[in-house]
Amino acid sequence: MARTKEVKKAATKNAVSGGKRSAPPPKLPTPDVSEDDDPSESELNDKMELFSDMEGSDASSVLDDEFDGEASASGDEASGDRAGEGSEEEEEDDDEATSASGSEGSDYDESGGSDADGDMERASARLDRAAAGRRAAAEAETAELAGEGGAGEGLVLPDEAARAEEAVHPDLPGVRRRIKDIVRTLDAFAARRDGVHTRAEYTDQLKRDLVTYYSYNDFMIDALFNLFSASEAVELIESCENPRPVTLRVNTLRTRRRELAAALINRGVNLDPIGPWSKVGLVVYESQVPVGATPEYMAGHYMLQGASSFLPVMALAPQEGERIVDVAAAPGGKTTYISALLRNTGMVFANEINKDRLKSLTANLQRMGVLNTVVCNYDGRELPKVLGERSMDRVLLDAPCSGTGVISKDPTVKSSKNQAEIWKCAFLQKQLLLAAIDLADAGSKTGGYVVYSTCSMMVEENENVINYALKKRDVKVVPTGLEFGRPGFVKYREFRFHPSLSNARRFYPHAHNLDGFFVCKLKKVSNAKRGSGNDEEAEEGSDGEGSEEEPVQPAPLEHQTQPARQPPSPADKGPRAKQQPGPARRPKASPARRRAGAAAEPEVDGAEPAVPTPKKERGIVKRARAELQQEREAQKAREGAATEQQAAKKAKPAEGAAAAANGGGKPATQGSKPAKKVGAKERR
Repeated sequence: MARTKEVKKAATKNAVSGGKRSAPPPKLPTPDVSEDDDPSESELNDKMELFSDMEGSDASSVLDDEFDGEASASGDEASGDRAGEGSEEEEEDDDEATSASGSEGSDYDESGGSDADGDMERASARLDRAAAGRRAAAEAETAELAGEGGAGEGLVLPDEAARAEEAVHPDLPGVRRRIKDIVRTLDAFAARRDGVHTRAEYTDQLKRDLVTYYSYNDFMIDALFNLFSASEAVELIESCENPRPVTLRVNTLRTRRRELAAALINRGVNLDPIGPWSKVGLVVYESQVPVGATPEYMAGHYMLQGASSFLPVMALAPQEGERIVDVAAAPGGKTTYISALLRNTGMVFANEINKDRLKSLTANLQRMGVLNTVVCNYDGRELPKVLGERSMDRVLLDAPCSGTGVISKDPTVKSSKNQAEIWKCAFLQKQLLLAAIDLADAGSKTGGYVVYSTCSMMVEENENVINYALKKRDVKVVPTGLEFGRPGFVKYREFRFHPSLSNARRFYPHAHNLDGFFVCKLKKVSNAKRGSGNDEEAEEGSDGEGSEEEPVQPAPLEHQTQPARQPPSPADKGPRAKQQPGPARRPKASPARRRAGAAAEPEVDGAEPAVPTPKKERGIVKRARAELQQEREAQKAREGAATEQQAAKKAKPAEGAAAAANGGGKPATQGSKPAKKVGAKERR
């Protein structure tokens, strides 16, 4: 660096000398400078590494400040050199300064960058001051927002006239502000209420504003407010307005996650692992190419699949060599995941009732390299008759539901659902779950598990269905093995469920950034069936009934016989009559059981026995009985036709013998007309 300054001095003297051509300066020998002597490049690299974790704007500003300081220092040095020309003493001072600077440079190299450390300290202090300013601003804003709702200031609930006007001409920004104000008021109602309106009035106004702003119907808003608090319900509704992240599931039958991530990054896809809970998931932030049309996708290296769809298969935990049924398989995301965990061993039955969806199911199975799967097209309630009861090790039932957990994918759910449709879905889900339990084998050495899942947040479709299965089959709820998620409900409004339902898991968009989902794992204890009557018909009278323990169902009323009550004798009317133990009381039956056991009432003396009313058949039982009747009628028709054919065969030899006897030994021809001709010749 000292030699460089000498060159600068010579150039400056030539410029100051008024343009006079002077002798060129002597040629300086090229010094042997090592890479350590020139710290500019290495220093810059070190700084960039140190600032890699900082924000882009702050890091760039700090670097600009440092480079500006170096430039100004070099400018001052050059101006000092120009001003100091003309005297030998100043030149000597300059030589001393340059030598001093050279020694400082050597000290910088030896110390490893003391000046850079000072710059880093100043930059760190500057960033700390900026962060402290931001925190102070955030705290001030929070305090300001907290003070807005105090004593009811700034929030005025509209009256009837204002609500009627808003219904015609809604002010959406004003409605949005009022939603936030009401939520803050309800969170600290005692301190922020206005003293005039009650909590119910604030809540009703909040529901009306949510209906207006987010286009929900009244039923969906009431259902969400029954599940969550006011602030959490609003948070959930807002999260449903945004789509969930795009996620991929790596097909371990063809590749590994590290190799697939490297290949997609080279194609311009920005992605990360989905989280510590999954080893095969990737989340995509942005992509320069269509993720569903890459060569890796066509080759079956990954599947576009929602992150919530990983959870039922993870809870099922299939083991190699097992027989597994996916009751509702299309489009094949969970089925291919099961086959990947089985490593193409065992056997998987992929059932789908909708024929139109079989195309996508089979296409995905072939693309992903699945070799152990059989595709079938049956109603899930018929599978125990088709595949056989107790024939499977594990069963996965992702039941059809109302879809209240995937509002971000289907916004029509916000305004199209009602309570009747929810109960209709629950009725079908109960039938499917009982059929799935019948498929599982309690004696399996490795299995005997059933996983039930829905993409719904409604309790009627989740905990209520599981509680019904606990009464009808000998099963128990076991932990799902999932590391996160909220526990299932044990108490919900008028419902009381089995305590083991806390082992189930619920997932929400605002809490887990997943679609609304419910997962429950059942272990089949024995192959026995509880209860009586038609198991496929869910009793409406017991939908809301639940107990903390699994009750033992009483025997059917048709088989209960009790003697007729005799009138008490005069001797039994004394004071001791109250101490005599009376007959045991019958357990209280549900309305459906009372209707079914109406014929089992005790007979009255002298009266004719009541004729039992036939039970109305529904669903698959009705269809099966009709098919059986048709088959019996067809069998009778076939038997009648066979009898007629046998009679005709027996009649033919007798007719031939009679014709031969009448024709003088000539063989009789077949048919009635030849017989008539032979008879005419004989008469002539």
